[in-house]
Amino acid sequence: MSGSAGVIGLILLWVGYLHRTRRITWLQRLADGLGRLFNRPGWVALPVALFLATILTALLGFIWDVSLHIGNGRDEGPLANPAHYFILVGLFFLFTAGMTAIVLPLDEKPGVAAVRITRTWYAPVGGILIAGAGLYALIGFPLDDIWHRMFGQDVTLWGPTHLMLIGGAGLSLVGVLLLEYEGRRNRPDPSRPEGGWLVRSFAFGGLLIGLSVFGVEFDFGVEQFRLVLQPMLIVAAAAIALIAARLTLGPFSTLVVVAFAATVRGVVAWLVGGPIIDAPRNVFPLYLGAAVVVELCALLPLARQRPIWWGALAGAGIATAGLLLESLWIKAMFVDAWPAAMWPELLAMAIPVGIAGGVVGALLALVLRGERLPRPAVRRGLVIAAVLIAAAATTNGLLTELPDNASATVALTDADPDGGRMVRADIRLDPVDLVGTDPEWIQILAWQGGVGSDSPGRGLVVDQLERVDAGHYRSTRPVPVHGSWKTVLRIQDGRTQTALPIYMAADPGIGAVEVPALESFRRDFVAEITVLQRERSFDHPAWLFTAAGLVVLLCSLALIAALSWGAARINDRYLRADRAAVPAP
Repeated sequence: MSGSAGVIGLILLWVGYLHRTRRITWLQRLADGLGRLFNRPGWVALPVALFLATILTALLGFIWDVSLHIGNGRDEGPLANPAHYFILVGLFFLFTAGMTAIVLPLDEKPGVAAVRITRTWYAPVGGILIAGAGLYALIGFPLDDIWHRMFGQDVTLWGPTHLMLIGGAGLSLVGVLLLEYEGRRNRPDPSRPEGGWLVRSFAFGGLLIGLSVFGVEFDFGVEQFRLVLQPMLIVAAAAIALIAARLTLGPFSTLVVVAFAATVRGVVAWLVGGPIIDAPRNVFPLYLGAAVVVELCALLPLARQRPIWWGALAGAGIATAGLLLESLWIKAMFVDAWPAAMWPELLAMAIPVGIAGGVVGALLALVLRGERLPRPAVRRGLVIAAVLIAAAATTNGLLTELPDNASATVALTDADPDGGRMVRADIRLDPVDLVGTDPEWIQILAWQGGVGSDSPGRGLVVDQLERVDAGHYRSTRPVPVHGSWKTVLRIQDGRTQTALPIYMAADPGIGAVEVPALESFRRDFVAEITVLQRERSFDHPAWLFTAAGLVVLLCSLALIAALSWGAARINDRYLRADRAAVPAP
């Protein structure tokens, strides 16, 4: 795949060279034609059009890929998964969209913030950021293959290299918004209305989708991390995207943003979980409650007078009232609702993240409105504080405890077969107080049974157990214990997160023997990661995994720093140009 991308890249580089040396004119004519249509420079119109087409391709491939892993398990190889082609094509042309914005300007400096490449060649900041985010995501592809060869198949969305793929694609929308701003400030015909409101609202909707994909495991109901992370992720995405959109676009814009995001996610969910692909279904957060809260907060004079303080206030509103409204949708549609016992920790994590996200969203809006940012030391401190707050909340959400000497006695009763053996379970925990009265979940998860018409649940079955009395639970539906299914008992109660296998098919590819589903058995609870990520290899030095994770972390921080630099450069240069354009008294 890297070789094929390299060949295509060389062809595109050759086209760019021909354009820069004026040996072809069709690329400029195409860009200028789109530019006249939307009253934007060609170096904005063509890259944005290319970006919108490719990012939707990448999103479809990403959701499809996650669904295939849930339904089928690990890939036989990077070329064996059809969704990988959609992801690769989408990310590759995302990078190409940014490079197109860099290559296109010939006889002009694309705005006062443009970066000088050669004596006569300048590139728009937004194009550089889109290309950088795309390159960051693309690098995740070969690194992902190397990662799996070193550490085995970590069948989870939150593998470090997986986060590179989705993080680069999601954050590239910030570059798109900045590029569109540069184009708006350099319109071919300033006498025409600037327009572009709907395109910008769609871009903010894309940013909301991009930030929300970090929680896609929760959307499928097979999250491998504590449930308290889900509301925090919802708040972070909503605070940054919706607060920036409201300050930039004005009244009711957040409703358009969430409507666009819900429409795109709904179409993709139907394509993946419907009759076309027929893979495990997924739902997604609506963000409607957060949008209503932001619109109500915008009625306060603080939104006009002190937008950064207002952003912090609106972020806190999203993390409280917005989450309360969102929880109704979560309870109605998602596999795992938010129990009452989780709310104190939920709020302790979500409120600081909401405030930090609101501040970041307000800073982005100041740039897109052409208003002055705080002085450099202050704005750098705000962004660094936001990153540290998000990191601290995430770290807390990742902390788990494994109970000592905990086990379960399981009695299985055969049910009507459905493509193979199906059972109901009667479960007695030891100790009986292992789970409280309001856990995040105590469930039987059966997954990776194979996507197909003869597969119950399309490769995924989740059964929330019924509590009989203290330490005694029963299944509410038959679960599969045959074929390639992996069927496990899962518990999460506060920081306790553990599991035990009920049935595991033999897997010669990793040297794993079958764990049979006996009529009655007693098994110990173990760390959940060793069951759900059965393919993962722990046969490596601990420092190697840590070092590899730090490399990915540094790359991610570099991307955030680049986006912050680009936004600040655009803000400073255009404000300086505006001051210079005002005649002296």
